[in-house]
Amino acid sequence: MSIELSSGHLVRMYEGDLEDPEIWGANPTLQLLSIKKVPSDGTRPDRYRIIISDGIHFCQAMLATQLNYLAEKQVITKHSIVTLENVTGSPVSGKRILILHALRIVERNAEKVGDPKSLLPANEAAAEAAPAPRPVPSSSTVVSAVRSQTQGQQRRSGKTENLYPIEALSPYQNNWTIKARVTQKSDIRHFSNARGEGKLFSVTFMDESGDIKGTAFNAAAEDLYDRLQEGKVYYISKARVDIAKKKFSNNQYELGLNVNTEIEEVTDATQAPVIKYNFVKLQDLNDVEKDAMCDVIAVIKSAGDVGQITTKAQKTLTKRELTLVDSSQFAVRLTLWGKQAETFQATEQEIVAFKGVKVGDFGGRSLSMISTSMMELNPDIPEAHALKGWYIDGGSDQSFRAYNREGDASGSVNRTEMRTIHEAKTTFSEASEKPEYFSIRATVLTIKNDNIAYPACRSESCNKKVVEDQSSNTWRCEKCEKSWDSPEYRYIISMAVADHTDQMWLQGFNDAGVAVLNMSADDLMMLKERDENAFNNYMSKVQGKLYNIGVRAKQDTWNETTRIRYGITRIQPVDFVLETQSMLMLLKSSWGQNEL
Repeated sequence: MSIELSSGHLVRMYEGDLEDPEIWGANPTLQLLSIKKVPSDGTRPDRYRIIISDGIHFCQAMLATQLNYLAEKQVITKHSIVTLENVTGSPVSGKRILILHALRIVERNAEKVGDPKSLLPANEAAAEAAPAPRPVPSSSTVVSAVRSQTQGQQRRSGKTENLYPIEALSPYQNNWTIKARVTQKSDIRHFSNARGEGKLFSVTFMDESGDIKGTAFNAAAEDLYDRLQEGKVYYISKARVDIAKKKFSNNQYELGLNVNTEIEEVTDATQAPVIKYNFVKLQDLNDVEKDAMCDVIAVIKSAGDVGQITTKAQKTLTKRELTLVDSSQFAVRLTLWGKQAETFQATEQEIVAFKGVKVGDFGGRSLSMISTSMMELNPDIPEAHALKGWYIDGGSDQSFRAYNREGDASGSVNRTEMRTIHEAKTTFSEASEKPEYFSIRATVLTIKNDNIAYPACRSESCNKKVVEDQSSNTWRCEKCEKSWDSPEYRYIISMAVADHTDQMWLQGFNDAGVAVLNMSADDLMMLKERDENAFNNYMSKVQGKLYNIGVRAKQDTWNETTRIRYGITRIQPVDFVLETQSMLMLLKSSWGQNEL
């Protein structure tokens, strides 16, 4: 059965209104004619250029960086047919580039459909088809920036200037202007270091292409603080573009605002940037890497009171925890910090959209606002209206699955990351400091019996090791400054697993231990204390079973020796019926249903 492409849709996307939902929300089915890697300058991620066709015409598109894995792992190839579920248009040098943010594969290996012609004039099409010159350090960054910048001319303050999207900013450009909305502004904070005392504040700018954090110090902070107001749109220029500190930003760069920075409010906001979301369902948070940023929209199931915690550096932080739910019937905890926690006034059952929240693995999966995150209460968007209708029409009475406190070790393993142990050890033999993630299917060979669990604090969410005070026959937690009659034992397991290619040692914590040993650490330690032989027999019985295992590979240095440490992120026994169904689906997607 031949697959029909959305003929003529490329002309609509290339020439139509950038805000027309009938164009950009139509989910067209198109074919990929070419996939080429555009090397980065070393400071930005690689990008993939796509030539995309509707059977009549073809034009250039770019794969959003979060979808790079599709090209890197050849999930999509030349002539793949896909349905675009999220696509935007970006003007570049008088042309329009399509940015593919989300797609669904219809047929991976297909024949070329039709004889499409270029949407560009003949001379420009030839230039597009010509091989790119070999980049050199002085020009590659400019090529990278021009690839995504908006060259539209904007008349402002009596002169014409280039208007750049935030996505195109880099330290290698000087003469740029962005038009962006202030989505967040911190209070002015005071600091003291070896060079003296000072003050600073941070602000988040957002346009259609993304967001970026800006920071102003001392005199610049005093000058700019009152001029930048949340919710308003500004032209910003003559700021310094620096490499961002990833701990505090979800953008590769950040802006250094100084006394020479030019800020001008946009009074005619008819073309003002609007917030664009790429929502992730709460049930899909397991598929988002730890510390990655994502957008979610959810109902506030409950909102906790404002509280305080003290960090290891003895710094007091204000926090508030929300419980969020959505129509996937999952619940997740989200933490607000500082000013966001203090000023939060939304009530239960209201809808909140969050942009750029950080994904954590504390409590299975959790979310946290950072300085550049943004939340919008009851936004006037279709997703919010649909979610509100679902919740009122019986959703509030449903039961919700929470990410358990120990981590969702029984969660599904990503089969697109599945490797043999030999492939994994070869691929990650020189893993960087940044964790790498993959999945394996392996049999448990042995589990180390010694030091399989440790005595932990019973305070909720503490889990620190406690020390026995024999004089009072209690267990003391130095962090919580509490004493307990008995500890709560928690697993720290080390086990060898193998498949048909190799074996490796994996380390896991309490969630993995419960999944493999099928009993709590308290019960296992009680068994060991009561009957050593019964304990050893039980440990032998749990070995030799086959599991799907999510693994994190990361460098670990001990006694000046660096090695790769493999940690368990998820583990579940192999369901052979489910695996068979998965393989059938894979075959159908590769060969077409009519061939099975």
